[in-house]
Amino acid sequence: MKSEKEIRSEIFEKVKELYALKNHETFIPGISHIPYAGRIYDEKELISLVDASLDFWLTTGRYAAQFEKDLAAFLGVKYCLLTNSGSSANLLAVSALTSPKLGEKRLNAGDEVITTACGFPTTLNPILQNNLVPVFLDVELGTYNIQADHIEDAISDKTKAIMVPHTLGNPVDLDTIMKLVRKYDLWFIEDNCDALGSRYQGKLTGTFGHISTCSFYPAHHITMGEGGAVCTDDPLLKKIIASFRDWGRDCWCDPGCDNSCKKRFDWQLGDLPKGYDHKYTYSHIGYNLKVTDMQAAIGVEQIRKLPGFIERRKENFNALYHGLKKYENDLILPRATPHSAPSWFGFPIIVREDSSFKRDDIVRYLEEHKIATRMLFGGNLLKQPAYLGINSRGVDSLKNTDLVMDKLFWIGVYPGLTDQMIKYINDTFTHFFSSGRPFNG
Repeated sequence: MKSEKEIRSEIFEKVKELYALKNHETFIPGISHIPYAGRIYDEKELISLVDASLDFWLTTGRYAAQFEKDLAAFLGVKYCLLTNSGSSANLLAVSALTSPKLGEKRLNAGDEVITTACGFPTTLNPILQNNLVPVFLDVELGTYNIQADHIEDAISDKTKAIMVPHTLGNPVDLDTIMKLVRKYDLWFIEDNCDALGSRYQGKLTGTFGHISTCSFYPAHHITMGEGGAVCTDDPLLKKIIASFRDWGRDCWCDPGCDNSCKKRFDWQLGDLPKGYDHKYTYSHIGYNLKVTDMQAAIGVEQIRKLPGFIERRKENFNALYHGLKKYENDLILPRATPHSAPSWFGFPIIVREDSSFKRDDIVRYLEEHKIATRMLFGGNLLKQPAYLGINSRGVDSLKNTDLVMDKLFWIGVYPGLTDQMIKYINDTFTHFFSSGRPFNG
């Protein structure tokens, strides 16, 4: 009889053959669709996925442990905890700061968190879901990040934290933010979901905050289908995050393991009887937000490709920038935050207010020519139906946020875009400005 290792090896060879048979479409300008983002993979991800499925270990396991180790090493942080989405990662990050284990530093209902209304809902949602009060600041045009020089004026006696994203991979002004975090003893959460691989002052984003988050949705820098991670250097925060992720339990044993603490039946916590099983003792009102090992298996291969992905994103961004720079009289092009090297998630463009055409004109033109576009997520979230009447505090008019909502769109820079595709995108803009532009009035 063949050994398990031999059988698996044969299966992997068949998977490799199957991948090689997949249709690899030739790009045809004007015919082929150019997505704004997408998954980039080869036979290695498929083999790892099959390998994990053959184990039939359906929750977190050896691949999850490997991925957590690899991502922590890439970022240079002590702890990485996998979860089932970037949105869940944000929820865990905020929820962890409400833990009674933090004593006087815990966030309590009614405490304020400085953030932005410009972006994706799940940066804001955990603040509201934990009965905290968001304090909204406007964003800068060009970087689309929070106006860091306005943060100090927004701080009140109730302000306990700052939580902001690095918009479309462009780092926020971390020098200013970190000075204020230290001066006012604030928590800082980095939403790094769109910025994996970005650097500020040479240091990777996701390593500045007390807690940072990542997303591995198919549109992001690496993918495992659905998935996310929470990172920290603080051992207490690591333990609290794991508790909230794993039903709120006090026990820190990995799935399938018992008695890591060597006193499973010796604890006395809460009003439970002494010796109550530590595996069923709960110190937080938590969730079950774990990832499967099959997803993590994909991520293990993806993270090996991450350096190449980052470089390709930068190359695509630069090629688009040089192609579109000639149209700056009509378009506001993106600019990197000073002292930063973004791992761009997308290429944001604003149609200037005095332009002879509107955003809708150029977006429709691009879409008709098979080039996918996106808005900057929810625009001004306070205008979204879900957030009408929320308990919040505003500091200014959010006029730039409204401008983003009304006039900004973005196109992709992801590694699946070839030089030929980038050239076609630039050529399409040229055609729009030279002969295809519909003038209003």
